Amino acid sequence: MEPSSKRPLVGVVGPCGSGKSTLIAGLEKHGYSCRHIAQEHSYVQAMWQIISKPDVLIYLHASFPVSTARRRLDWREKDYDEQYRRLSHARDHAHIIIDTDDLTPDQVLQKALEHLTGRTA
Repeated sequence: MEPSSKRPLVGVVGPCGSGKSTLIAGLEKHGYSCRHIAQEHSYVQAMWQIISKPDVLIYLHASFPVSTARRRLDWREKDYDEQYRRLSHARDHAHIIIDTDDLTPDQVLQKALEHLTGRTA
């Protein structure tokens, strides 16, 4: 394992309920510095680049039904669609995209760690 001072700054984006906070907590336990980037709430498409400047950007995807169930969100699909639109720039530039719908939090963490350490699944 490389020393934490040589590890990249990891930014994590995704719609509400995709597992950003859970992934960040797991990565930080492994010594990574992470930034939770609330890009889904910003009209500024490149906010993730301007403010956080991560070395690695992870995009977590969760479908409308899954994100709604996870967070018990009382929102409409058009609200989700707007978050998805706001995340498009970050998604297009992400180093890794993880669809979290059918994964446990540990499986999401494992996929992220495999990418960050250069291992393949």
